[in-house]
Amino acid sequence: MGTQQEKDELYALDISNVEWLSAPDSHTEDRVEIAYLPGGGVAMRSAADPGTVLRYTKAEWDAFVLGARDGEFDL
Repeated sequence: MGTQQEKDELYALDISNVEWLSAPDSHTEDRVEIAYLPGGGVAMRSAADPGTVLRYTKAEWDAFVLGARDGEFDL
């Protein structure tokens, strides 16, 4: 998916001022929040643990979204 250089660049970004988004009707601490990053990457975190942030390249995020839409992660 993303190259190591792309991942390194994502983790080097200062994300202290990004806008975190969540589902409009989710107001609990166990919600997931995402932020769109420059270059098409996406950051994701749990509202319960906002200090732990995962970052995905555009290709990784697109693959995840397509998999979710196709039911790849259904139980």
